Formats: sequence, structure tokens, C-alpha cells
Amino acid sequence: MEFRQLQYVIQIAAEKNFSRAAEKLHIAQPSLSQQLSKLEKEIGVLLFQRSTNSVELTHAGSVFVEKAQKIIDAAEQLKLEMADISNMRKGKLVIGSLPITGSHILPLVLPVFGKKYPNIEVALIEESTANLEQLASAGRTDISLLTLPLLEQSLTYETLIEEEICLAIPEMHPLSAHKSSSGILIADLKSEPFIVLKRGQGFRKIAIDLCEEAGFSPNIVFESSNIETVQSLVAAGMGVAFVPEMMTRPQGSDFMPGYIRLKRPDGTTPSRTLVIASRKGRYLSKAAEAFISTLSDVMLEYDRARNQ
Repeated sequence: MEFRQLQYVIQIAAEKNFSRAAEKLHIAQPSLSQQLSKLEKEIGVLLFQRSTNSVELTHAGSVFVEKAQKIIDAAEQLKLEMADISNMRKGKLVIGSLPITGSHILPLVLPVFGKKYPNIEVALIEESTANLEQLASAGRTDISLLTLPLLEQSLTYETLIEEEICLAIPEMHPLSAHKSSSGILIADLKSEPFIVLKRGQGFRKIAIDLCEEAGFSPNIVFESSNIETVQSLVAAGMGVAFVPEMMTRPQGSDFMPGYIRLKRPDGTTPSRTLVIASRKGRYLSKAAEAFISTLSDVMLEYDRARNQ
């Protein structure tokens, strides 16, 4: 059994297709099929059920992939530890990020990190919340920018910042009268048409949970995968939406909605918590630790500037 064969099986399982797996692995499909057959003959079990339209793991295949992933991950962690022990100044850091959140945070952080650590290669993976948690849990990212709550129990996290959630409304909406007030109750929005993010986006769950906490299910009239599109639809008069404070548009922007503070019956303000997450027990390289430190410093400065 060869190390590369473990990688081949994992890639086939992920793609459920030999052609796509071979393309990702940069080898010819016949070579991939040959290596798999060789491995199955060696271990005496079938790892995949093949049909015309699909490739599915057998029970033995599922067990094999789980163990193989642990072996590959352990090898990667060993390489990281040895690189750190030898005090190497170069390396690679794989960062997972929610596309919308990353577009606001990473432009602040990456230039600072790049100046401090010019020899560290940074690879960025942008995915929805659900996919990103799975990638982090599988060790496919070193660290990931996520929001609480985390559904994957295998993840641990460090809090970066807690930010207020506000309500975006069309400029001429009757609720505009509340712009200068201390906020409106979420329960008062039960008859409003809502624009929300699509399924798989963490902030969609936060928005729906806020409504249900206030005693109603939101009347969803539009969905989008982009918070900027959501805000443009609000500005166009199509409904209202919850928006994290970080993503509110500055005065003078095109398709500018109005923003109102929200409050609960106890007077508290709804918020979301941004975290940097990784798999529990995963070795964090010095590059990862340096990025987390840089990110924390930048977000602290951002929070201070925002609250001045």
C-alpha cells in the first residue's frame, strides 16, 4: 500500500467520479483506475461500487477513507511540526473564509500579514458556512473564519469580534422614523417582507432565529447568496433585511438602504460573533499562529475605530 494510493481513494470518494478525480490529481484516468484495482487486490476488498452513472463507497471503502484521511492528516501535521522545529521561514497556510465576511476582513489583514511574513504562501478557500465547517473538520483548512454557532462538534474556536446586527429598510419606509431612536423591537417586524441569504449561509440561520425568537416566522420574499444583493433589493423597496454592522453601506453608496438599530424586549441588541476556527487537536503551525495573532490585532483596531 502506497501513500499516494490513499490520496487517490480519498479524491475518488470526494468527487464520486473517476474523470474528475483524475483531473484533480493531475494523472490519467486509466492510471487512476489501475492504481485503485491494484490496491483493492492487495487489501482483498472492494472500496467502490461502480456503475455507469456513479461511483459509491462500499462499507469497507467508508472505513478505508476515514482511516486514510487520518493518516494523511497526521503526515501533514508532522511536516508542519518539523518545519517549525527547524525554524523555517517559509511555508503555506490554507485559510477558509465565508465569502462575504472575508471580503470585508481579509483586505485589512492580508497586507499586514504579507509584510510581516513575506515568505508564507497563503491559499484562500471561500465556501458557504456548512461546507466550510466540513472542510475545517476534515483538516482541509488550517484555520477558518466562521460565525457562531458552529454545528461541527469537532471544531474549536477563538473569538475575534462581536458585532451588532441592524435592520436594513427602503429609504422611504414607514419605519424610517425610527432611524434616530434607540431601536425597534424585532417582534414589530412580523408583517414585513424579508430578504434573506440562501440556505447554507450561516447568517441566514441567525436572521431566521432572531425572528423565531421574537415569536414569528419571517415572510421571505427573496433569497440571495450575496449580502450586497440583499441590500440592493432592500434599497429598491423589495423588503427588509437583517445586516451585520460590518457590512452596512457607507453614506453616499449606490442603492443605499436605511439602517435601524434593533432591540429585544429586555433591551439587549442582537449581535453575531466572528471566530477563527480549526479542528480540535489539530497542530497549528507557527504560520497559523502568526496569522491568528495578526488577525486579532487588526480586528481589535477595527473595533476601536468603529466605537470611537
